[in-house]
Amino acid sequence: MGFLDVLLGRTKPVAPDLDQLFALPSAAVTLEAAASFTPTGTGSVCFATVEGAAFTEVREEVQELLDADSERQGPPVEAVRDEYGYSWLVSRRGPDDLPALVGDLHAVNSALESSGFGPQLLCSVVSFQSGGDRRLEIVYLYKRGTFYPMCRLGGQQKRDNALELQMSALLKDDLRIEPDLSRWFPIWGVPGS
Repeated sequence: MGFLDVLLGRTKPVAPDLDQLFALPSAAVTLEAAASFTPTGTGSVCFATVEGAAFTEVREEVQELLDADSERQGPPVEAVRDEYGYSWLVSRRGPDDLPALVGDLHAVNSALESSGFGPQLLCSVVSFQSGGDRRLEIVYLYKRGTFYPMCRLGGQQKRDNALELQMSALLKDDLRIEPDLSRWFPIWGVPGS
């Protein structure tokens, strides 16, 4: 960082740390013990869609690699484009196989990053539930290298902000929680959740 950067208040962006994803299984233990939230077995990676053969080839290779896993339960990895034009790769595992799900999400992020498509990566999401209609998504912001909880109220496009703050306090020892609450974006319609 140069002298002008310091004077003008510019900072270096935080480098993504995909290994942070491997903290999710221990966070899941905390969530279950303290708040009765359990994994649903669904996780997804969101990225800005890029047109072109190189990007399509990398996405298809990742999808084939994950689909080849003989221990996968349920449907193969699913590629979905949402109503806003973003692409999602959705992985489904057994609810008790969160480490394998995290491995899938890490593999997708790593493959896109190593192929030069890191700037297109937006976030990864792992879904949890707790009796009735209480839903929780743990969102990993790729460009920030941080997590935040998103708690939906039922099937509505409303958030339970008090529960989000409670869950972030609960998880602060397990995950690198995003300190800037304005970056806790609502992500409605996460495929598979």
